[in-house]
Amino acid sequence: MSDLAYSIVTRDLSLWYGEFQALRSVSFKARNGLITALIGPSGCGKTTLLRCFNRVNERYGNVTTTGEIRLLGKNIYDEDVSLIELRKSVGMVFQRPNPLPLTVYENIVFGLHIHSPARLNASALDEAVEQALTDVGLWMDLKDKQKSKATSLSLDQQQKLCIARLLPLKPEIILMDEPCSALDVEATRQVEELMLELAGRYTIIIVTHNMAQAKRVSHECAFMLMGELIEHSRTEDLFIRPLDKRTAEYIEGRFG
Repeated sequence: MSDLAYSIVTRDLSLWYGEFQALRSVSFKARNGLITALIGPSGCGKTTLLRCFNRVNERYGNVTTTGEIRLLGKNIYDEDVSLIELRKSVGMVFQRPNPLPLTVYENIVFGLHIHSPARLNASALDEAVEQALTDVGLWMDLKDKQKSKATSLSLDQQQKLCIARLLPLKPEIILMDEPCSALDVEATRQVEELMLELAGRYTIIIVTHNMAQAKRVSHECAFMLMGELIEHSRTEDLFIRPLDKRTAEYIEGRFG
């Protein structure tokens, strides 16, 4: 299949934090419009790989990366790549909801104020807020609470808001690092349903320790171990017919 069918392609990607090698020759492809789960034990490189896709690892200093990462056909290490534009097209959702200490409305329009070359009028901003909140299923709940502090919302609403504030920037890829780890069962269900609704419009990569969650929400699944990508296939195939003994042992709970 042509690389045009994939939003993310890495080839022989390795990464070091100082002298510690966190990724070892990872070659990975994420298919357009699907949810791909990265699974594996703690410290296996899942989050490091995720953070490579918007070059967030570089914020930590003393990081060395080799190999190639292509997003939407473009090498993200080309000299003409703008980190601002890269992170606009690749949104990220973190483990704990992190809304800005502003109103619901201000959270949604914050990115537009930063990234829009021309000042948007009030009606355009209002429309963007309504559309973003509608897309994440919050409009009916929050349409009369747009001036409320975002930090006053329930945790599941905060996490949905964090997803909503990405959408006006029209990202093509959304990265999610354990997005439900701070949520209860019901809130987790709501965020998972939202992910499935957004699939197709966005390519979603999710890091999760929760095997049941990976089975519920992902179309494809990649198992990592000690910085290596061991196996990557359709989720159903990986859980029912893993090709590598290490994958089978992890899924069966023998380690991790």
